Amino acid sequence: MRNMLKQMQAHLEKGEDLVLVTVLASSGSTPRGAGAHMLMGREGRIAGTIGGGAVEYRAEKMARDVLEKKSSLAHDFVLNKEDVQDLGMICGGDVSVFFSYLPPADTSAISLTRQAERSFSQGENLWLLCDLAHGGRFSLYSKQLGITDNTLPEHLPTLLRRRPQRIRENGMDIYAEQIACEGRVYIFGCGHVGQELEPVLSHVGFRCIVLDDRPEFANRQFFPTAEEVKCIDFHHISDSVEIHPEDYVCVMTRGHAYDTIVQAQVIPCRPCYIGVIGSRTKSAQVRQTLKNDYGFSEEELDRVTTPIGLSIRSETPAEIAISIAAQMIQIRAERSTLQEI
Repeated sequence: MRNMLKQMQAHLEKGEDLVLVTVLASSGSTPRGAGAHMLMGREGRIAGTIGGGAVEYRAEKMARDVLEKKSSLAHDFVLNKEDVQDLGMICGGDVSVFFSYLPPADTSAISLTRQAERSFSQGENLWLLCDLAHGGRFSLYSKQLGITDNTLPEHLPTLLRRRPQRIRENGMDIYAEQIACEGRVYIFGCGHVGQELEPVLSHVGFRCIVLDDRPEFANRQFFPTAEEVKCIDFHHISDSVEIHPEDYVCVMTRGHAYDTIVQAQVIPCRPCYIGVIGSRTKSAQVRQTLKNDYGFSEEELDRVTTPIGLSIRSETPAEIAISIAAQMIQIRAERSTLQEI
């Protein structure tokens, strides 16, 4: 979504009008595409997808009509068997789509994209809100910002969740989607697995910082999509990074000794995930060292996932990276219901 908002800003500033197509939900089975977006201009699709196939083709045609009429609209697509398969639905149903018209040089939309980029850069939990009852007017919400549209009810933040949702009550009809999450992934070790892991995690929305104590490995050319690449002293990681409870940590340094040193400093930070690469034998040895030499309790050590990743019989660095990414996606999904915003 971050890239799409940048594209939106650039095209609006050029004086183009746009349509943001959003899959809201479905009646029947909810599609995997709920929360998918596609940005359309007069020359066609600019960014994103709502699932491909016949539904996307029909949505593109409708978006062109919206550009001509210069007015937002909602539409429910009645799906046939092929459409259902395109969207990954199980039992069928109608897909609800909203077409948000954005006029050329729309100052409110441009301001929103700039504010969203600041929030992305600051690592805030950020929601995009679309007021469907008032023509699809956009606003943002974060703890730091509050609700940028002061016409929306003050209690709305208490209803927000991590998953895309449509909130209807007392005449209010809001589509709300979290587009940025607090928390970064700290990857300790820039070797073969780290080089495969970072781009996969970045592609699925994790913000990655990769770290190594070897300058030749802690090199931006190996990690062009990482948020940061740092050469650090593994014995004193707090000199370079500050790890918080909402962060994820992947430990895959060049040796058991360094893995142990990093874990000993990371465990007290209580990040939401600590994964350490290695065999079960190696993991057991490191656990015993952490218990005997560093005084960690069994409860503290149980917070460490090792061997890291889902058990899919992965062997190559690329396969191991996929198994780790899958496990982290699972962890992120399990944390989907916000206890406090």
